[in-house]
Amino acid sequence: MAPAAPELRRTLGVGDAVVVGLGSMVGAGIFAALGPAARASGSGLLLGLALAAVVAYCNATSSARLAALYPASGGTYVYGRERLGEFWGYLAGWSFVVGKTASCAAMALTVGTYVWPEQAHAVAVAAVVALTAVNYGGVRKSARLTRVIVVVVLAVLVSVVAVCLASGRSGAGGWEAWTPKGAGAGGVLEAAGLLFFAFAGYARIATLGEEVRDPARTIPRAIPLALGTALVVYVCVAVAVLSVLGAGGLGRAAAPLADAVRAAGAPELVPVVRVGAAVAALGSLLALVLGVSRTVLAMARDRHLPGALAAVHPRFRVPHRAELVVGAVVAVLAGTVDVRGAIGFSSFGVLVYYAVANASAWTLSPSAAARAVPAAGLVGCVVMAVSLPVVPVAAGAGVLAVGAGVYGVRRWAASR
Repeated sequence: MAPAAPELRRTLGVGDAVVVGLGSMVGAGIFAALGPAARASGSGLLLGLALAAVVAYCNATSSARLAALYPASGGTYVYGRERLGEFWGYLAGWSFVVGKTASCAAMALTVGTYVWPEQAHAVAVAAVVALTAVNYGGVRKSARLTRVIVVVVLAVLVSVVAVCLASGRSGAGGWEAWTPKGAGAGGVLEAAGLLFFAFAGYARIATLGEEVRDPARTIPRAIPLALGTALVVYVCVAVAVLSVLGAGGLGRAAAPLADAVRAAGAPELVPVVRVGAAVAALGSLLALVLGVSRTVLAMARDRHLPGALAAVHPRFRVPHRAELVVGAVVAVLAGTVDVRGAIGFSSFGVLVYYAVANASAWTLSPSAAARAVPAAGLVGCVVMAVSLPVVPVAAGAGVLAVGAGVYGVRRWAASR
């Protein structure tokens, strides 16, 4: 009999899991997403943030319930397979891997843009290579590095909030800047979809289910803690920046937080904010590569992807081949693609992924009360997905169709 394949090592506690989630959420999204969201919604920005938070809460609640029941690597790929059937699990896994691979490229390019704008693609590729090496050394090392990144980013964000609120420069917006006068529903929904991109990192906790100690207890505690902390940070930053720039100024800002501290009379903080943005993007990239590689591992175990990608390193107990392949693909994308297109495409894929998660959670209990949250999350994901700009929606739908076709061909070939 062949020896059993080594399993992933359970080393993460509640604190580590929360840090991994925060490293994904309190990342580059807050530095980059506020401007485009304000352009879409105007003074309805905070309504968009609230809607994104509500949908994220529904998704987090559904994910936590499912992760406690199925504490294995793969996240919604596993939940969809177990609760809805093999095809829906496959579709969720396909959406996650494709969408989050694009998101990895976007985060790497964000690092390059802030560190060395003239050589953004080269820096992005170097960042991917370096973080892939860190992940290869084991998830505990990744969690330690993420903890440092989260502390640095939170310190930068606290400084931005303090400077903006203490400046007294409310002429550009003040309280009126975040009063939702005349905000169109379509603009608010589009803003919610863009801001949801920054909330989606709590999925990384669920996809690491096979590396968490006591997952039935740890995951349901870690997900809401990470999400709640991120929401508090986002609201504080949004209110502070709006109070200085106003909705119009925020919508026109290329680097919203840097422009805000400059307008608040603290130009010396601009380099600090730039460094914070680069560090935040590194944290997001680190956690994203972790999550994508674990979903690739789960899909490879079920032969939806090449079986060789299911290998686990005998010493480090990580899916080393999956991590190397994901790192190589992300490096190629980071060297070639545009960051705006990558973010829109990623948002569509992530919303499809969470729609499957909510549909899976809906099957856990027949009671109307228990089904209310996943039903709200499912509707919210679908509405926000179709409210995104036309090009990412069309591209995302096309990629989903390709994935469904590949699945159909594979099933047909297996039945012959």
